[in-house]
Amino acid sequence: MNAPGGRAGMSAPLAAPGAGTGRSGRVGLWLRGRVRGVWPVLAVVLALVVLWYLAAIWMNAQWAQDQAARAGTELRLGELVADTLSQERPKLPAPHQVAAELWDTVAMKPVTSRRSLVFHAWITLSATLLGFAIGTALGILLAVGIVHNRAMDLGVMPWAIASQTVPILAIAPMIIVVLNSIGVQGLVPKAVISAYLSFFPVVVGMVSGLRSPDAMQMDLMRTYSASRAQIFWKLRLPSSLPYLFASLKVGIAASLVGAIVGELPTGAVRGLGARLLSGSYYGQTVQIWSALFTAAVAAALLVGTVGLVQRLVLRRMGLDR
Repeated sequence: MNAPGGRAGMSAPLAAPGAGTGRSGRVGLWLRGRVRGVWPVLAVVLALVVLWYLAAIWMNAQWAQDQAARAGTELRLGELVADTLSQERPKLPAPHQVAAELWDTVAMKPVTSRRSLVFHAWITLSATLLGFAIGTALGILLAVGIVHNRAMDLGVMPWAIASQTVPILAIAPMIIVVLNSIGVQGLVPKAVISAYLSFFPVVVGMVSGLRSPDAMQMDLMRTYSASRAQIFWKLRLPSSLPYLFASLKVGIAASLVGAIVGELPTGAVRGLGARLLSGSYYGQTVQIWSALFTAAVAAALLVGTVGLVQRLVLRRMGLDR
């Protein structure tokens, strides 16, 4: 029946975006949306690469000009640019030099070779994961104690904050020397440094999460005569999970930094920190930059893994937004 006034269909609901299209049409809309989102990222990456090349030409030009002056020749612009982008030990390696080094040390070398970045990355990741596990467990335990115990809240939290004011480069050699004096070597000292950096974000995030339930929710649980343990497992802990996972993303990246820093004072010969150290000793800037990119990729993979676990857990618990 027509609506009053003779205007048929005025009360019909509006169609949802994509309604009336088949499955292939919806897939096409999804792909077009994804492509539109990729273009800004590609534009930023392209701009960074161009700036990188310009910086490499500028920073490496002086050495090329000095070499030409010693040889009594003069470089034209094209020759100068080609020289700055192909130096063996440049001040700033060009992107293609770093890419070639990554291809050689990641794809062309056996993973058991000490020249393979995969080998060195696994050594660093082993300390990272162990330190992250220790730091996460310690952070959660401290957060539970801080929330449930007034004395720990007043006594432990200020010290946890103060611990992060000490530069890690200053405390890392102390940790290594102390642990070596009692016979603890190898993976554990690096894991302890990783745990030192990763526990603090977990403490802060977990404390905020455990305190996130509002007064009405707490009063409701008390109305049901819930014990402190029941309040913790049924209210506080589920409410804290979004905060916890956000902290874990920060903590696992900090743990990787701690593992790399822990390799520097020991004169290690294995690990990404060892690659950075040997590159700085011998002026191998291409090696340094390839190790840095490997560390960045490893950090992105670790954070992405935590994010994937977060989506799966929160979706399972009905907390995914």
